[in-house]
Amino acid sequence: MKAMVMGGLGLSNLALRDVPDPKPGPGQVLVRMRAASLNFRDLLTLDGKYGGMQKRENLILLSDGAGEVAELGAGVKEWKVGDRVVGCFFPFWQDGEAQEFLLRDAPGGLADGVASEYRVFNSDALLAIPPQLSFVEAATLPCAALTAWSAVRVALRTGPEHVVLTQGTGGVSLFALQFAKAAGATVISTSSSEAKLQRLRALGADHVINYRDDAEWGKTARKLTGGRGVDLVVEVGGAGTIKQSIRASKLGGTVAVIGVVAGPSLDFPLPLITMNMLNVVGVALGNRRQFGDMLRAVGHHAIKPVVDKVFPLAELPAALEWLQGGNHVGKVCIEIG
Repeated sequence: MKAMVMGGLGLSNLALRDVPDPKPGPGQVLVRMRAASLNFRDLLTLDGKYGGMQKRENLILLSDGAGEVAELGAGVKEWKVGDRVVGCFFPFWQDGEAQEFLLRDAPGGLADGVASEYRVFNSDALLAIPPQLSFVEAATLPCAALTAWSAVRVALRTGPEHVVLTQGTGGVSLFALQFAKAAGATVISTSSSEAKLQRLRALGADHVINYRDDAEWGKTARKLTGGRGVDLVVEVGGAGTIKQSIRASKLGGTVAVIGVVAGPSLDFPLPLITMNMLNVVGVALGNRRQFGDMLRAVGHHAIKPVVDKVFPLAELPAALEWLQGGNHVGKVCIEIG
């Protein structure tokens, strides 16, 4: 089969190779991969910045993929050939709280990823794709969508009484906007251009702020709530945005910290956090049960993931460059076949 393999660190070491066809063992399922999506994590992995959670050579990239069941291993009863499935980011984290041993072997890190024509999964590391979604749309869900779900529906049980602030037009932020609107919340969204703000309005944002034109957008967001502050900030920027996120938050509000797009180091404003009694929560994906809850909500509310651009598998290096450029709105995806 064909697979996109990182022979060593750096984009120049990424190449489409012929590798042996995998076979499912007992309790496993062979999936014909049809699509995959990219995450900021993939850029970190390519540069060797994912630490001890990644291989540094001979790694098939990408964590998020969807396809159809091609073959069943011995003892598998819950799937049949032809079923449309999406893989879990953490194959061993089935339910309950996160524990270190449950977070091993995430695809595209220490284990080979989904940028290949076929991949073997444990039978309980798959879930059914909502019927209204294409393979490309389903491939956007395991990391970005579940992370957004964990922020909007787990870190805070968001409902119509809440105001949620989202940042930018990346995959997590757009899913957070869609999930918050599905829950009935008021949403304030920030971005850097009028074109992107228009996209946010079209997805249901009640208020939009251009953060390039308004350096004090946190105060502006607070004013939009009548001075009360927002209940939840879906914080994806890190060093570049955390202070404004705190200024936007209400007394006792929640800041769900997800990304470090602006860099990992920051001057953490502890006095503002303590004086405002904020709940600062680190959010990273969720378990299989929560993924199933999210997929049911996606189906029930007919939520359609926002796909920015689709590349063929052979052009994965170009797709990574496009993602790194930061001009995307929604998810950058790969069509495999």
